[in-house]
Amino acid sequence: MVQNLTRDEVKQKIDAGKVTVLEALPESYYKEAHLPGARNLPLDEVDALAPELVPDKQTEVIVYCTGVTCPNSGIAANRLAELGYERVYTYEAGKEDWTGAGLPTESD
Repeated sequence: MVQNLTRDEVKQKIDAGKVTVLEALPESYYKEAHLPGARNLPLDEVDALAPELVPDKQTEVIVYCTGVTCPNSGIAANRLAELGYERVYTYEAGKEDWTGAGLPTESD
């Protein structure tokens, strides 16, 4: 079962360094700005890229997109769970919530 996390929970996991963060948006959005340490997992490439980005299915994974109106995080997270990933979370509030709180992002 995929569980949604709050901004504070996401930040704690990122700060602890024990989570893989995935942005479920096209590469152009990812390159513009993404959460610290996040990797790009476009929705149409979940099956192909998941084994490369998250080789251990026991790894904690957080999937997010722009905000609550973007369904990509839930779709990608559910697909990861179907593929056998056991510790998958969403951050439905996404990048809008993160930046709205003044937290830093990265860009490529």
